[in-house]
Amino acid sequence: MQPKSAIPSTDHPSNKMDPPTTASPVTGDFQFGIEAHFYDKLHRKMVRCELCPHLCVISEGQRGHCKVRENQDGVLRSLVYARVCAAHVDPIEKKPFFHFLPGSRTFSVATAGCNVHCTFCQNAEISQSRPEQLDADYLPPQHVVALARRLGCSSIAFTYGEPTVFAEYVMDTAALARQAGLRTVVVSNGYIRPQALRAAYAQVDAVKIDLKSFSERYYRDVVKARLQPVLDTLVTLREMGTWTEIVYLLIPTLNDSDEELSAMASWLHSHLGADVPLHFSQFHPDYELQNLPKTPLPTLERAREIARSAGLRYVYIGNVPGHPAQHTNCSHCDAVVVERQGFAARRMLIQQGLCPFCQQPVAGVWQP
Repeated sequence: MQPKSAIPSTDHPSNKMDPPTTASPVTGDFQFGIEAHFYDKLHRKMVRCELCPHLCVISEGQRGHCKVRENQDGVLRSLVYARVCAAHVDPIEKKPFFHFLPGSRTFSVATAGCNVHCTFCQNAEISQSRPEQLDADYLPPQHVVALARRLGCSSIAFTYGEPTVFAEYVMDTAALARQAGLRTVVVSNGYIRPQALRAAYAQVDAVKIDLKSFSERYYRDVVKARLQPVLDTLVTLREMGTWTEIVYLLIPTLNDSDEELSAMASWLHSHLGADVPLHFSQFHPDYELQNLPKTPLPTLERAREIARSAGLRYVYIGNVPGHPAQHTNCSHCDAVVVERQGFAARRMLIQQGLCPFCQQPVAGVWQP
């Protein structure tokens, strides 16, 4: 399944690779389901999913909000364990991670499903589908790790859809990857409960969170979720010591006011510190949100200045190829220490985590 998108710099699966030779076609809707983690059994064979803040109470034969976790005879089962509908080799910058192994390649995998409903989703064909609606291959964790190594990747990325809904697959694959000397990264909306987050991402090396807005109203109306659980996720990741980067998609008239951006940047600085990378991405109309224009470049540049004025050291502009705000500058001497062109890190000057010109530490994970 290849989602449509007019935006080459967004993290979507383009140029889908051929099905891996170690994969098996999925031949039945429930053949590869496993008992889910993170749920409680209730009376009359009902269950309550404890994975995300929706806390879905699911009757027998029904599914939760994400469409991929089903109550089968009083047992909650994941229907997407190793059920991969997209697999690609991507540059790590495409996720985007700018402070995590720049210039490296990551083996990206996705399953169907998501636990929110963003009206602007550019991967809706994956995220808003039920698993039986998509072509897929059976790719168990050991095969993912073997393929990543064979294809010369430094990491495995769980992406495109929402990794929260296939948390069991993330957990098992990340554990095997760490044994094999590979890193793992998650690209997520952050809508997960803290206890599940600590278990599911215990062996994940880096997480990119899409912070959709800094407004509860926006989350309610545009995302069909709540803001506070995402903020709780960001704080929990910091407590876990997991490298985290943040993307904020700027949508004209919806989440681009100076007041909201200033409040968001101040919160990030106060709760996560000055070194958390923040990427402001240009919006392009898609899915159910076709009536608004793409984000003007001056809006993106203003947002960057607001965040930098709040004390954030590494603030980027995304989806605008060639913009100088895609390079990484030393926070002390302002020299360019990682120069990027598109998804490529053309020059990586950081040496042992230090700026080569002034020896200032540059926050990030720079060595495989």
